Amino acid sequence: MATSTTPVPVRQRLLPDWGMVARQRVYWTTVYQRTWKGSVITSFVVPLLYVVAMGVLLGGFVDRGGADLEGAPSYLAFVAPGLAAAHAMQIAAGETTWPVMGCLKWHRTYYAMVATPLAVPDVVTAHLAFAGCRIALTTGVFLLVMAPFGVFATVWGVLLAWPVLVLTGLAFCGLFFAYSATIRSESGFALIYRLLVIPLFLFSGAFFPISNLSPTLEAIARLTPLWHGVDLTRMLLLDTVRPGLALVHLTYLVVLAVGGWVLAVWRLDKRLEV
Repeated sequence: MATSTTPVPVRQRLLPDWGMVARQRVYWTTVYQRTWKGSVITSFVVPLLYVVAMGVLLGGFVDRGGADLEGAPSYLAFVAPGLAAAHAMQIAAGETTWPVMGCLKWHRTYYAMVATPLAVPDVVTAHLAFAGCRIALTTGVFLLVMAPFGVFATVWGVLLAWPVLVLTGLAFCGLFFAYSATIRSESGFALIYRLLVIPLFLFSGAFFPISNLSPTLEAIARLTPLWHGVDLTRMLLLDTVRPGLALVHLTYLVVLAVGGWVLAVWRLDKRLEV
């Protein structure tokens, strides 16, 4: 009996073809070359302003108050890792909201991509890889900005904290991508920023220990991906790593990043069918 040799249609591939993902490098490199000037402030200036305003100026008042900073020697040492993790989340939001909407609604890049041998998993993976590179660049700058302030306990902690910051951003990328691929109007982004990004930025342990919250809010904060990223980054930079809790943080972020990718592929595939 003859066996069928019909190839699987491109759109039916469930996993990315890494060769196809790599072919999109030229496109995303070109995009960044055309737009990098618009990200200079958020990538290089904002980290310095964050550290000086929150860590140095506000930190002077907090330190004099004798606040409980979970073992951090100063408020600057406490807040700087949290700001870096929160910055990773903000960059993830910026790279997977408006750009996704643009590729779907305005210049319809995704439609052109899937008209080629590229499949939806290839397209999503390449976009998220580009977002990961942007997160790596900006968080790397953030760590360099913090270096002169003497908030790092060890060099190895910094080297390990950097990929953790990237993972923290990627934990949000897939979720934001899926949301952006679902909504039909850019007005929906106001909802996600007001109800998710800003509350997480303020209440996930970046600026103060979540133990200062009520028991209910503290429990909710511990479920958020940003708290896991903040706490793990702070452990590494202050050299206060608790292996068991660190493993929980790492597992949570990896599962969320992978789950977000799956959700993003599903939502984009559904959107492109219309």
